[in-house]
Amino acid sequence: MVLAAGADPDNEGGPDAGANRTLQAYHDLRALILSGHYEPDSRLTESGLTTQLQVSRGTIRSVLARLAQEGYVTTEANRSARTRSFSVDEAIEILETRAVLESALAAKAAERATEADIAAMTETCKRMWDLQVPGGREEYWNLNRKFHEQVKQAARQATLTRFVDSLLYPLVVQQYRDADRRANPRTDSVREHEAILAAIVTHNPESAAAAMRHHLSSARRALQLNFPTSDDQLRKG
Repeated sequence: MVLAAGADPDNEGGPDAGANRTLQAYHDLRALILSGHYEPDSRLTESGLTTQLQVSRGTIRSVLARLAQEGYVTTEANRSARTRSFSVDEAIEILETRAVLESALAAKAAERATEADIAAMTETCKRMWDLQVPGGREEYWNLNRKFHEQVKQAARQATLTRFVDSLLYPLVVQQYRDADRRANPRTDSVREHEAILAAIVTHNPESAAAAMRHHLSSARRALQLNFPTSDDQLRKG
């Protein structure tokens, strides 16, 4: 088939086919960003992305516009974009907001968790203990993320989950975890997970919320110890 001048190859097969390609390109690029494929503040060009994702420039523009609206990238005037990077103050705000929202999710999980949910979270905690060894760092982080996803799933609260997912917390973790490669996972984090799990097992929403709040506050304090905020620097000055 020969395309007419100015035609968009992504629209071959009709508007539905074009929309599907755009949606797939959006999911593909978003997954690459969330996976850490790009460093924070990496430049993304239309030409590079069209080659990488095998879609047209028009599709890439649509995808970048959506990702910019959702906060994954910042757009530039020369038809390029950059992956988001976060100041320490922005990271702390995201952690504080996450603590509020995930505490509410933990409370819902305590009300709604099934035996299968509890079994999955129990297995994740066990595997995290097994990875308290040299070389287990990456898999430990993956399991840490998995435990929080399991709590969200057990909560079965779509609105809260949507707000948590909009915080871009995975990008904050990548930026600040990778900035301190010497840092090992906190051993206390597994104990904190087990405290959350115990409250969910006993169907105690108040305790589950408090345990999650304590857990995420500990993560925030750990970040502040390694990366002082502007308020910390002012107090020292």
